[in-house]
Amino acid sequence: MAALISVIPIALLFILMMGLKMSGWKSALITLVVTILLALFAAPALGIVPEKYAGVSIWGITLWSVLEGFLKACFPIILIIICAIFSYNILCETREIETIKAQFIQLTSDKGLLVLLLTWGFGGVLEGMAGFGTAVAIPAAILIGLGFKPMFSAVICLVANTVAVGFGAVGLPATTLANEVAGELTGGMASHEMLCEISTYIIIQLSLMFYITPFLILMMTDRTKVMKNITLTLFVGTLSILIQFSCAFFLGPETPAILGSVGSIVAMLIYNKLFLRHEAEKDTVHVEKHRFGLAKTFRAWSVYGFIIFFILISSKICPDINALLKSTLVTKFQMPVIGNTFTFGWLSNAGLMVFLGAMIGGMIQGLSFGKLMKLLGKTAYGLQKTALTICCLVALASLMNNTGMTLSIATGLVALTGSAYPFFAPLIGSIGTFVTGSATSANILFGKLQAAAAGQLGLVNNANFFGVSGNETNWLAAANCAGSEGGKLLSPQSIAIATAACDMEGQDGDIMRRTLPFAVFWILMNGLMVFLGLHVI
Repeated sequence: MAALISVIPIALLFILMMGLKMSGWKSALITLVVTILLALFAAPALGIVPEKYAGVSIWGITLWSVLEGFLKACFPIILIIICAIFSYNILCETREIETIKAQFIQLTSDKGLLVLLLTWGFGGVLEGMAGFGTAVAIPAAILIGLGFKPMFSAVICLVANTVAVGFGAVGLPATTLANEVAGELTGGMASHEMLCEISTYIIIQLSLMFYITPFLILMMTDRTKVMKNITLTLFVGTLSILIQFSCAFFLGPETPAILGSVGSIVAMLIYNKLFLRHEAEKDTVHVEKHRFGLAKTFRAWSVYGFIIFFILISSKICPDINALLKSTLVTKFQMPVIGNTFTFGWLSNAGLMVFLGAMIGGMIQGLSFGKLMKLLGKTAYGLQKTALTICCLVALASLMNNTGMTLSIATGLVALTGSAYPFFAPLIGSIGTFVTGSATSANILFGKLQAAAAGQLGLVNNANFFGVSGNETNWLAAANCAGSEGGKLLSPQSIAIATAACDMEGQDGDIMRRTLPFAVFWILMNGLMVFLGLHVI
């Protein structure tokens, strides 16, 4: 009964957005109100409120949970979205987007390869370095600038932004998962060996998706060239998985998405040079050929170039700078009643890096500081409803977590499935990402649950998964991260980012309906891989 009551907010959100075709902000606001009522009256009656809140007023838990959600939504999620859209608006204002469009089109005459470069390649690099919606917002905006339809651009970027998610923001989700599991098993932090093992398992569980996802992207773009799509998929997918597996196995979770995406871009350019350069495409958008000098190219790409530069030097790739930024100008706010601590680094967040890159690039492209500030204000004003949607959704996630509703759903699923649980383990990660919009948050919510479930199932510490020996508990825990990437396809927060980037206000439900089949397929494939790894291989 507790799990059935707890799932009401998720079901209601689906019904409002997909069934009634209600806009994202209205759906999120209504669902938040209903969740508040459930938290105030149903959660205490069902006895699912965590024991640490025994004797604490449910009204106080509810109030501070909502406020916690609003803070987390604004810093850094909404901040990053505003800055990402701002960076694209600068290119439109200076018309340098036309140079980027021309360069992409001249780079290859194949539309499928063009879309794959932007979404799987460039988007993967952005996800690996920054995360938090940049891999959806920026490539989607560029695709529209290249002449692709907004709905196509939104859906294709959501589909592409899946495999890299577990290693986004320089490996934050996978690192968080490993630390949660280590905390459940030993009470300490994850060792380097454990980080590498869980990262490797995530790659193995996603191995089929390294081929299926690029193939879907190519087929969605152009269904007439099936053989070309198959060969390009095999070429790109194989190199991507080899690089990511090697990074995960030897280095850990920080670099697989970044280096794997860079490797896939190289693979695509090689494939284009060898097989597609001289092909004449009947359906290619033709553009007058130009020769772009180094200065012109630098000017056009200065916005994104500086964004990538600042993200890289502030990441764990530069540990000294990363440590300095993370320890300087950090706001910590202790939440009364719920006892959680809200932490925000003013110098270490990806939003600041995107903002700095956009400002410097904008000035190089000829805009004054005043014009840039006006454009930033206009961008922020145009994202009001998106901001409201995300605030409501993150508040909803915080409230469900603090009142025990999210844990109740997961526990109910474990009890219901029994020995078949490994097949459903990725679904729990998907639910976590759907509710919170973040693979990191999903791993915080359910990482320990997956480890506890492994103990209940009597899993052992020495096994062999597709030729890689290791710990069965870590294998099951990795399913949470792999599954969370499927939930990203349906997450209202991700969809809100896509609608903002593509100027599709009110079409959240339509996007969700189009991504639903991909999400279901993703979760089923993950479940199959996890189950086979434990019970067959």
